[in-house]
Parts: sequence; C-alpha cells; structure tokens
Amino acid sequence: MTDLKAPGSPGTEVPRADHEFTVKQRSQTQLILRRFLRHRAAMISLVVFLLILLWAFLGPHLWHYSYQKYTPDNSQPPSAKHPFGTNAAGYDAYAQVMRGTQTSLKIALLTALGSTLLGAVWGAIAGFYRGVVDAVMMRVTDLVLTLPLFAIALVISSRTGGDWYWIAIVIAGLTWAYVSRVVRSTVLSLREKEFVEAARALGASDARIIFRHLLPNTLGPIIVNATVLVATAILTETALSFLGFGVQPPDTSLGLLVSQAQTAVDTRPWLFYIPGAFIIAIALTINFIGDGLRDAFDPRQQRVRQ
Repeated sequence: MTDLKAPGSPGTEVPRADHEFTVKQRSQTQLILRRFLRHRAAMISLVVFLLILLWAFLGPHLWHYSYQKYTPDNSQPPSAKHPFGTNAAGYDAYAQVMRGTQTSLKIALLTALGSTLLGAVWGAIAGFYRGVVDAVMMRVTDLVLTLPLFAIALVISSRTGGDWYWIAIVIAGLTWAYVSRVVRSTVLSLREKEFVEAARALGASDARIIFRHLLPNTLGPIIVNATVLVATAILTETALSFLGFGVQPPDTSLGLLVSQAQTAVDTRPWLFYIPGAFIIAIALTINFIGDGLRDAFDPRQQRVRQ
C-alpha cells in the first residue's frame, strides 16, 4: 500500500514557488534593443546601410582606380574591369560613385550630428526654464522654421566654395529647430517628475539637471529625429549639387554625379542611374531605420515579462 504523507509532515518535499514562477525583468535598454531587433525592415535596412558605409569609406583604399585618375577607356559600359562603366573623360565610374557616396554620407552624418546637438541643447534649456527664456528661444526657433530651407541653403552654399563641411554646416544651421521643438516638449513634461525634484533637493545645479538628468531621458526622440535628419541632409545635398551649388569639382558627390550625367542619360545611362540608385537606397534605409527606432523607443512599454 502506498505511504501517503501530508504536505506538511516530516520528509515531505514541498515545491518552491519561486522556481515555478520565475519572472525575468529586462532593463529599458534591453527592451529597446529587443524591439528594434524584431523590426525586420529596420534590421535589413541597417545591414544595407552599414554595407554602403563600409564600401564608401574602405572601398577607395582597395580599388585599383582613383576617382581622379584618367583611364584610356572612354565611355565604356559596365564590365569586369569597370563595374559601373566610365564617363566620356575616361574616369572610372565605380571609383567616382564610391567617392560621391563617401562625400554625401559625410555631409549627412555631420549635418545630423551638428543639428541634433544644437537642437537638443536649445530645446532642453527652453523647456527647463520656461517663462521669458522659453518664449524668446522658441520665437527664434519659429523664425528658423519659417525660413525656406532649400532657398537659403542654395544662397549660402554658393558662397562657401563647395567644401563639403561648409555645406553640412549650412544644412545643420537650418534644420536644428525641428529637433529643438521635440526636445522642448519632452522636457516640459519631465521637469515636473520626482527625479528632477530629488536632484534639486540634493543641490544639483541647473546645468547638471539639464545635461545629466533631462537630456538622457529624451534620448529616444533625439535618436529618431537624428535619423530623419540624415535622410533630409542627403536629399538636400543632392539637390544643391544637382543645381551646381553644392560640392564642386575636383571633389564629387552623388548629387554632382547625377548632375554631370543628366545630358548622357540616353547614351550612357549607367552614369545617371547608378548614383541615383545609391541616393534612393540611402534615403530609404535611413527612413526604415528611423521607423524601427521609433517603434523601439515607444514610451508606453516600460517593462515586459518573459
């Protein structure tokens, strides 16, 4: 006969509840990364963008032609020797597209960095102090927003000599206001939170509260807007260079390559469509990455269970 024992009697093992119902909590960073990795379009776009980035910056050191070097093969279609063909002067289009992509990416990344830094600090200060400070700073922001971006960039860029870093500075100086408005609205809600009051009670200065407590908590919107600015800068630089007011020879960019090839679109279409395809690819991948980051930084999901 089976010996039955009561659950509380000696010699009876009672299952431990903490082993049965273990709950693993994740940090906010882990949640953001997990949601981003689940966004298939964003992950594919990130891989494509990184490959383009590596190709543009490392490729010229490995390719046997320079973007400034003449070859005896004039107006050749794509081949094993010249994968993207050559132009009428004998320049290797593969080397030129690599250089053009590199220049366009440098402009876009520098624009996003400068615009994001300026806009984030400006918006955080305005949202933190409110009152007169906020009113004055936001009127300046509104003024920048009313300026016609392309027209102003065209006028200023025409006087900078076509250097890529000046073009990036001009575009950044006209786009930072978009970031500042987003950061300001976020800081206006964060400044009333308990952690800000605790920092004040401990004697933290205004600068410490802004840079150590408020800005790190607005990182999500800042990163999402930075990706949008990369795409905006790529398209703006392309338009400026296409009209002849952007990057100038002997340097080159994707927009300049498209501009130089517009008269040969029927006879040598590879010179026009290949740089154009890279412009579209970069803009699309950046937009998909931005969508993935926007979903990953969803503030309504603070903690999940696994």
